[in-house]
Amino acid sequence: MTNTTIAFQGLSGAYSDLACRAAYPGWTTLPSPSFEAAMEALRDGRADLAMLPCENSLAGRVPDIHRLLPESGLFVVGEHFQRVEHCLLAPKGASLSTIKRAHSHPVALGQVLRLLKEMNLKAVIEADTAGAAHLIAERGNMEDAAIASELAAEIYGLEILKRNVEDEAHNTTRFYVMSRERSYPPLDTPNPVTTFVFRVRSIPAALYKALGGFATNGINMTKLESYMVGGRFEAAQFLCDVDGHPESPALKRAFEELEFFSKEFRILGCYPAHPYRLEQANAAD
Repeated sequence: MTNTTIAFQGLSGAYSDLACRAAYPGWTTLPSPSFEAAMEALRDGRADLAMLPCENSLAGRVPDIHRLLPESGLFVVGEHFQRVEHCLLAPKGASLSTIKRAHSHPVALGQVLRLLKEMNLKAVIEADTAGAAHLIAERGNMEDAAIASELAAEIYGLEILKRNVEDEAHNTTRFYVMSRERSYPPLDTPNPVTTFVFRVRSIPAALYKALGGFATNGINMTKLESYMVGGRFEAAQFLCDVDGHPESPALKRAFEELEFFSKEFRILGCYPAHPYRLEQANAAD
């Protein structure tokens, strides 16, 4: 690529920014005010890829991504798992004894409840973690701190008063890596993952029948999530991940059966499994 730029939602220093730097060292990261803006930056050529969070091990799925992804015109070409390591950040000169308030995104604040209780800190909600760090740096108040990443501390010139203050050590966010072009890995790629969406017909046992082909063809489904589209209650759309390549005979047969019982079906991408996924699977065994 001639212009190696990757877009993400949030300010510089956000966990999405950290994920971009971890997955693509040396690339330019492009902050975007919203998921839609990050996708638009990719579509109009200002970015070569986009890093979009889809789920967190504690907070669950990212609803906006499920809504935006199918109609984005973009394709999933990879995945990345980023460990979320919250730090307590404050202006230079502040200390644990001066801090009275902790600012951050509501999800992040919900992941550091033990810290808030132990230090008797008032939680103050901000739009995002990096934005909280930026705000604290601008104010320079010795009583205010932010819950954000080590990268945010580096970017905004803040002191790290405490590291790894999250309640759960397994706090991890999964990201989809998006591209303008569909690009499947070679068929013999080890451990491929395929992401797709479908909507079943409104007939009895449609979902059961649609998924039957995955069982009979020995396809492991690792993600199946339903959500309403367009405010309609009578039918749901499903976002799925399965182990396998769309061009493999087994997955082809499963998709043929799925399509028979579906009124809409679309493959969003195929990509190699991230090492973290394989580590977790081996640990479970």
